[in-house]
Amino acid sequence: MIKPVGTLFLRLISMLIVPLVFSTVIIGAASAGNVQRLGRLGRKTVLLYLLTTTLSLLIGVSLAYMLQPGVGVELQPDAQAAPTETPPLVDTLLKVVPTNIIAAFAEGNILQILIVAILFGISLSLAGFRGKPVEKFFEAFAEIMFKMTSLVLDFAPYAVFALIASVSGHYGLDVLLPLFKLIAVMYLGYLMQALLVYGTLLHFWGRLSLSRFFKGVFEAVTVAFSTSSSSATLPITMHCAEEHLGVSRNVTSFVLPFGANINLDGTTLYHGVCALFVAQVYGIELNVEQYAAIILTALFASIGTAGIPGAGLMTLPIILHQARLPIEGIALIAGVDRILDMARSTINVLGDACVSVVVAESEGEMTAPEA
Repeated sequence: MIKPVGTLFLRLISMLIVPLVFSTVIIGAASAGNVQRLGRLGRKTVLLYLLTTTLSLLIGVSLAYMLQPGVGVELQPDAQAAPTETPPLVDTLLKVVPTNIIAAFAEGNILQILIVAILFGISLSLAGFRGKPVEKFFEAFAEIMFKMTSLVLDFAPYAVFALIASVSGHYGLDVLLPLFKLIAVMYLGYLMQALLVYGTLLHFWGRLSLSRFFKGVFEAVTVAFSTSSSSATLPITMHCAEEHLGVSRNVTSFVLPFGANINLDGTTLYHGVCALFVAQVYGIELNVEQYAAIILTALFASIGTAGIPGAGLMTLPIILHQARLPIEGIALIAGVDRILDMARSTINVLGDACVSVVVAESEGEMTAPEA
């Protein structure tokens, strides 16, 4: 009976995503001052995202190799999963550019909206004084969207309780116990990613303590964990980064929407662990070629994967197919995927917020946060 409370909250924050991202990215691109500075910001962002994603994958593969969560798990021979073809790289890159702007907005394709917003913002900056009225309009519009986000956040504690209660009631010990080792390995990997990788980046380059970072993003973490959606959490992540961590809007408006689409550290770690889990369940000894296929395909598959519940499970067949592993093994993971999804979405959000702090510090764009 309480699930509709959480569903209502999800609908409210989903409603905010497209207008908030579009307006803030335009302002971020326009206020970058020049294309050279925007390019520098983009290079830093992409390099940091590639670093955190690669490290998360290596952590996942290493833990699964050492702890072997698939050993001893009984097969379910009747379970089937449809194979999925890996999309060509050229097609993936071309789809980033929309052929119809209205369709991109209607479908909520954030990556395409990002491209439109960045081009619009750069053009707005190049237009000089003639573009100032439009820039002022989007500044006011973005401010209104942030106020709406604050209003929705007041509803968050009740919605989070409803969502977690619903998930807890759905999953019982009968489902969790057989795959407890897989869940434990996954959560251990996420903990290592948060403490070691993000902790190191924040300490040496973000000049921010890990405790203050976690305190600042607490609202975003609770929403990500309960909704299992890093995309739906984006408005709250932007709010937390600006208000509680002191990241300037110039940085959050570019780094965070971009990261919600290409920086899925939790999903990449999940893919690495699950691929080795399936191999261990079926008693398959992986060779160097298969390990390379898992690592490279998992890195590629994470780019542009939708930050919605279950997206990691939907892209897992790509990794298994490329590594020549039984795709039927997905059926074993599907039963507990929501439990794994809650944590991987949380790590996706933490990774985005961490990179925003490091980029802002390097650009001198950190401001005094709220007490």
